[in-house]
Amino acid sequence: MKNLFEYSDILHSPIEAFTCATENFHLPVEAHWHYFMEVIYLQEGSVLVTCNDACKRVEAGSVMFFPPQAVHAIYADGGKRFRYFCIKFNMNRIRLTGSYLPDLNLAFRRVGALPCPPILFTPKDLPGVDLGGFFEDVEREYREKQYGYDASIYSSFASLMLRILRIWHCQGISLDLEASSETEENRIQDILVYIDRHSQENINIEELAHHYNMSYSYFAKMFLKYYGQSCKQYIEFIRLNKVENFLLFTDYDLNYIAAETGFADCSHLIRTFKKHYQITPKQFRLRSRTIGNGLVPEETRAAGN
Repeated sequence: MKNLFEYSDILHSPIEAFTCATENFHLPVEAHWHYFMEVIYLQEGSVLVTCNDACKRVEAGSVMFFPPQAVHAIYADGGKRFRYFCIKFNMNRIRLTGSYLPDLNLAFRRVGALPCPPILFTPKDLPGVDLGGFFEDVEREYREKQYGYDASIYSSFASLMLRILRIWHCQGISLDLEASSETEENRIQDILVYIDRHSQENINIEELAHHYNMSYSYFAKMFLKYYGQSCKQYIEFIRLNKVENFLLFTDYDLNYIAAETGFADCSHLIRTFKKHYQITPKQFRLRSRTIGNGLVPEETRAAGN
């Protein structure tokens, strides 16, 4: 089974940027995750995206943020044309100086884990910000790669991130988050990769904590801090995302899919899937193929605009 983790060379490629359009790029982008922040700006048309358990339609002029380590995918919106600019960058390179301001990595991960995360922004959500001009400047900086281009891009995003933090603060989202250490960051990244690679196995959480030299209580507290859910819930979430990929992009039967994704048997898979999506795997596959383009039916997600 293909892992969801997408490797990025942070050392040699601290920024990646490219344009995807109907004429030269085929959707969907299958569910995946990585350490970078990913941002897409819709220049034309619309696409459907999923981020963790949320499903949103991104339309022209809007920007969508995929927090670091969030599982996300991009799907065609029926037969509509699309053109979007995508940029991936290392959030650790952005340092907001105020001591009261949260760690951006942690803030975006925690917000991304909310049932209906406010990570999609339209021009109305960001009055006074010329999003089109902003991303044109970022795209030009990356394309021309003049001296200090990366510093320029990170400086631009620092200002935009501060605007977003203010919006969340006004919405009553708590940003009083305990700072994370580099050691914790590295540990949690290693743990997520381990879970992704071994999700088809019977993962014992106490043994997993011991493997990374942590007590079970400290491990549980740290995991909840970063993801707002238990490690057991996260493992199930990863398994279900792999089930989705099997249902959308293969013809394998449920017995095979259950064995490949860590479920005890076909019945266990069906019960868990239906509890999470309020629909059976078979119905999910049929509806997706009826709609076409590998589209995840919005009613099976926490839909939003």
